[in-house]
Amino acid sequence: MTLPMDFRLAADGARFGFVFARRGIVPEAASSWFLPRLVGISTALDWCYSGRLVAAAEAQAAGLVRSRHAQADLLPAARELAHRLTADSAPVSIALTRQMMWRMMGALSPIDAHRLDSRLVWSRGASADAKEGVASFLEKRPADFPDRVSTDLPHFSPWLDPLHWRDA
Repeated sequence: MTLPMDFRLAADGARFGFVFARRGIVPEAASSWFLPRLVGISTALDWCYSGRLVAAAEAQAAGLVRSRHAQADLLPAARELAHRLTADSAPVSIALTRQMMWRMMGALSPIDAHRLDSRLVWSRGASADAKEGVASFLEKRPADFPDRVSTDLPHFSPWLDPLHWRDA
């Protein structure tokens, strides 16, 4: 259930098991999509075929987890990471960046990313967040981004619709 998370931290003694085949079933919870993208196809197949338990150190080495911590330090480390990554950034921009990254992993061509990011740069460039970001930079102060994900997140559909180019 943690595979779709942006970052995974683990306690030093944690173990991970993709034990589906040992139980006579197949990967679930979209594991077959997420796991190979996180650790590579060979490692994903190793872990799923064998169903063996994977220690936190091996999971970290393979890229499944970002870091390992003593059990008592795990939650504070996760909170510190979340704060460090997002404290100075616009929440709507973070949410859109996450969507862009995940959506473009399946894109057939970089042109798809170009089309999406061009439209979103235009949209966000006209936002109150962009105005505040520029003003805070020029005034050499921390930004206070006004836009909220709950109310100001642009609807994705128009940005994913195909563009129709006309001949010049």
